[in-house]
Amino acid sequence: MKVADFDYALPADLIAQHPAPERAASRLLHLDASGRLQDLKFSDLPSLLGPQDALVLNDTRVIKARLYGHKPSGGKVQIMVERITGEHEALALMRAGHSPKPGTHVRLGDGVEAEVIGRDDDLYRVRFAEPVADVLDRFGNVPLPPYITHTPGAEDLERYQTVYASKDGAVAAPTAGLHFNESLLAKIEQRGARIAKLTLHVGAGTFQPVRGDTVEEHRMHKERYSIPEDTLKAIVGKRVLAVGTTSLRALETHALTGKREGESDLFVFPGFKFQVAQRLLTNFHLPKSTLLMLLAAFAGHDSIKRAYAHAIEKRYRFFSYGDAMLIEGSR
Repeated sequence: MKVADFDYALPADLIAQHPAPERAASRLLHLDASGRLQDLKFSDLPSLLGPQDALVLNDTRVIKARLYGHKPSGGKVQIMVERITGEHEALALMRAGHSPKPGTHVRLGDGVEAEVIGRDDDLYRVRFAEPVADVLDRFGNVPLPPYITHTPGAEDLERYQTVYASKDGAVAAPTAGLHFNESLLAKIEQRGARIAKLTLHVGAGTFQPVRGDTVEEHRMHKERYSIPEDTLKAIVGKRVLAVGTTSLRALETHALTGKREGESDLFVFPGFKFQVAQRLLTNFHLPKSTLLMLLAAFAGHDSIKRAYAHAIEKRYRFFSYGDAMLIEGSR
């Protein structure tokens, strides 16, 4: 498959730069198994659920992963912490005028130093003079995606986080969950649907472009996941609605490997055989992205192309702070 087949033209003004005034005020495009499209409000979601359903949420919590500093020479450096590996060490993406070499020192905030001690593929191993968690808490910034152009503020600190986030470790939000508030979750439970949780810590690789011209060449980044035994019990015999591509990938990784926790580099593209998720709640994704390929696998490529064309025509808001889709599996 050609990566170019998953491209589409998106007017720049449809990229949401800020969240909706209220979480549940987003729009919801419903794509059913027959390919029919219906324009709804996100607050309509409970009416589409009942005792036969189980929602699976990703309870990862976004950390303030982006740091700004400078080298002794004065050169600016940006550090995006991908994963904390020890009290004083982390794996990180780094952006600088020249690729930092082992031994490079970076000064952060009020003088806290970080040192590059090695490299693992695209990620740098960085040692901090103080505990990483403390450094991020004091100097870190909300790691908004590259297509959101404003400087992170108080609004982002609250809204680029789900209301049920509880496990620190993500550097990008599981954005399908951003639409829920406590009231909507309560209404879903009142309808008799089960709500279960898992954890997949979303990595910065979610924004990395697909490399190569063919889909099959691409290799996914690894992300840590954990699925409680209670969640696996809760979905037995239910129509499973994965809230977000991250929840879906964690569930399908478990189905393939039998492991409740570990690292997932599962790449889902057309031809993949789903074993768990029957419905998917998701936002609108970037052209030529692995997430768009996952949607094409789940609902059918033609159905997704038609749904995205409809969303653009109806001026839905796209990407992390944008509107949502509810997709019924094509099988």
